[in-house]
Amino acid sequence: MEACRLATLALFQTVDYNTFCQQAHPDFSPIGWHLGHIAYTEALWLLEHLAGLPPQYPQYRRLFAADTLPKAERVYLPDLAEVQTYLSAVRKATFAYLETAPLDEQERLWRWLLQHESQHGETIAIVLALIKRQKAEGKRQKVEESGQPSALRPQLLAISRQGTTQNSELKTVPSTSLPLSLPTPHSRSAERSRRSPLPTPQIHIPAGSFECGNESLEALDNERPVHRVYVETYWIDRAPVTCKQYQAFMSAGGYQEPRWWSDEGWAWLQSAQVIQPLYWSDAPDRANHPVCGVSWYEADAYARFVGKRLPTEAEWEKAASWNPIVKQRQTYPWGEAVPSEHDCNCNHAVGQTTPVGAYPAGTSPFGCEDLLGNVWEWTNSWFDRYTGFEAYPYRGYSEAYFDGQHRILKGGSWATQPSSLRCAFRNWYHPHVREIFAGFRCVSDVG
Repeated sequence: MEACRLATLALFQTVDYNTFCQQAHPDFSPIGWHLGHIAYTEALWLLEHLAGLPPQYPQYRRLFAADTLPKAERVYLPDLAEVQTYLSAVRKATFAYLETAPLDEQERLWRWLLQHESQHGETIAIVLALIKRQKAEGKRQKVEESGQPSALRPQLLAISRQGTTQNSELKTVPSTSLPLSLPTPHSRSAERSRRSPLPTPQIHIPAGSFECGNESLEALDNERPVHRVYVETYWIDRAPVTCKQYQAFMSAGGYQEPRWWSDEGWAWLQSAQVIQPLYWSDAPDRANHPVCGVSWYEADAYARFVGKRLPTEAEWEKAASWNPIVKQRQTYPWGEAVPSEHDCNCNHAVGQTTPVGAYPAGTSPFGCEDLLGNVWEWTNSWFDRYTGFEAYPYRGYSEAYFDGQHRILKGGSWATQPSSLRCAFRNWYHPHVREIFAGFRCVSDVG
């Protein structure tokens, strides 16, 4: 819990009050609200529900509860110092209760709460990324309107093109090419070969059943129960789609060509009027990074463009977690060791995306790379309950989103903390959302 809290507070080291209270997007609350909500939720579940204490700081209940104020009204906040005092007071009481708490009976809730904070920490990182992007775009527009000397333009254009997830101090991560002695799909059309931006190594996943889901103490309600799923043979991209590969779609007029888009996707595109991913960068050193900041509609359009499709959740999870040698599922692609900076790009260790294939230790038994961390990956599945689902810790946590309107994402991003990284973890968003750190990989059918 202390490591998670340190990671959360680190996001606020250089934040001013305006940034603390700013609503950068209608779908996202200000980062200051998320910080207060973390304290409120910890107090609600651990101190009130478990310890039986009276409400902590009742004056904050209406402000920081998730079901009271609309997002647009969450901008009127105390300053950072006051919210940190709130956090500290709640945490002090929490640790005092921990000394006598019956953890054998309560551990699942404590672990749920840890993941709650880590997930809000990633949302804070997303909002900060949006604010940074907006500031860079504003500076660029001012330069263009004012006609300032062109010497300043390259710097601002570079900031704008690099999106919001770029960090000037990129840690060096060794890149190792993994040998593959695997077959490639035997049926590719001439049109697909012509369109394909780069040869994309694919992994053959044979037909068969596997164990899907997770029942560990860390598992959220929507990951349960573990169950067997039969999946037909398919081929899955070894790594997420890169910026260089996605550039081919853009250069071919992919955002202007309706034949690559679903009806819903094309309607969204006409409304959104976008021509590239939100966090797009055409810098040469980003070519082998996974594309980041795409909606499900954009991912689906690219998959159609190259003659493939998005994987189902079951296809993605089988490629990530199933060990075909011992015929057992693994919590992580590499086994059971908790994620670290050696296995994948996560927990703000680098501060942005990294080239695909940079973490060979994170390769799955089938040979897929970058399955956890770097970018979330859209799937073709709608978020829904598994048979035998039981809501926890309250009915609406997952169940409210079993509405046929949210697509599942898998894997985690560079900003995801280890507590929320595992093959069975299920993220969900509306298909139009592109503000999250999301990319994708594709699959092909055999025959």
